[in-house]
Amino acid sequence: MASHKIVKVAGAQPTTEFELTVAQALVDLENNVPELKAEMRPLQITAAKEIDIGSGKKAIIIFVPVPAQQAWTKIQARVTRELEKKFSDRHVVFVAQRRILAVPSRRSNPKQPRPRSRTLTAVHSAILEDLAFPSEIVGKRTRVKVDGSKLIRVFLDAKDATSLEYKLDTFSAVYKKLTGKAVTFEFGSSAEVF
Repeated sequence: MASHKIVKVAGAQPTTEFELTVAQALVDLENNVPELKAEMRPLQITAAKEIDIGSGKKAIIIFVPVPAQQAWTKIQARVTRELEKKFSDRHVVFVAQRRILAVPSRRSNPKQPRPRSRTLTAVHSAILEDLAFPSEIVGKRTRVKVDGSKLIRVFLDAKDATSLEYKLDTFSAVYKKLTGKAVTFEFGSSAEVF
């Protein structure tokens, strides 16, 4: 049974059929690929969602616990490639399951100050880093249009252009779904960005 690969936080929704399918795919990958067996054994996921990214394509977002994210990044490129083979015609992205804490008010008097990593801005920035993981973000620009809408332009490292070019629309759609913010990803040389 693949349910041991899914760990839920207290108060989370129960495990769905799709999450079990993704967990089973991870278990199969762990059993069938000997190089990944040792690294994947202790790793778990918290959730998995399938979203529509337009033009009939879908993407799979796999949420991982924040403490285990460092371990996931070591094997993420290989696991992503294998899962994209298994779930054909779907892109796979890994995002850490982060929590946003509300701004403390006069009524809610917390005993500790809110950590900077739990602010809305920090969480949205971390999600952006997670999405673009194999590549690095070399620059960000926020364009505010006349009507007040904002568009974020994210510049990725140009050396990863060949491996990630086909996923840029997926990154934008997933980020829009998770945060509600419009973003475009581009590859640019560092001289262009700065």
